[in-house]
Amino acid sequence: MCTSYEAPGQMEFEAFSLFPKPSFEYRREIYKDYAAPIFRHIDDQLSTDAATFGMVPRERIPPGVKVFDTMNARAETVGQKRSFSGAWNRLQLALIPCHRFYEPSYETGKAVRWRIGLADGSACAIAGLWRAWDNLDGSQRLSMTMLTVNADEHPLMKRFHKPGVEKRGVVVLPQSEHVDWLSCRSTDEARSFLRLLTADALKAEPYPLPPRARTAPAPDQSDQPSLI
Repeated sequence: MCTSYEAPGQMEFEAFSLFPKPSFEYRREIYKDYAAPIFRHIDDQLSTDAATFGMVPRERIPPGVKVFDTMNARAETVGQKRSFSGAWNRLQLALIPCHRFYEPSYETGKAVRWRIGLADGSACAIAGLWRAWDNLDGSQRLSMTMLTVNADEHPLMKRFHKPGVEKRGVVVLPQSEHVDWLSCRSTDEARSFLRLLTADALKAEPYPLPPRARTAPAPDQSDQPSLI
């Protein structure tokens, strides 16, 4: 699972030359309900759009319903889970540009935040889904989630998360597969992309939060980019 990640800076978008650079502002470190760039293939055009992290934004969870997280979608059940199945079955596929993502390791006996990225330090793209939400003024905003697969046998990704729980990893797609992923014509075809990169293609290192850092605050929507 991945619940926070570092979005690429404007200069790092040179790695994604097929897609327009973002025309909106966003934070570098992305948490739940923060807006960040995603890539889509819409009406035969490749686009870069703003979407909030988490398929069901907090504000869309009905009153009285326990708050739940939708930053990650399990590949094994994405077609059955209500929060994701509509987008999956409609092939609303996205790429989420990412410089590094964060996972907790418990190898020391307590949670230590690690950051993981490509071995060469370049930006990557994570396979995801997007969904549109109607605003009261008739406009739309987008949300997104990352797709994950089992990582119990992966030499690197099995090192993260609490002991005794299933290990999961996000699907990082090679650059050569970016357009093909966004252009999938069936869910069976899309599933063929859902696999982990080899451990030697990734670099991971401890990256604890500063001692005085606190849990990331809820985003202030007043300074979030307009989502269209």
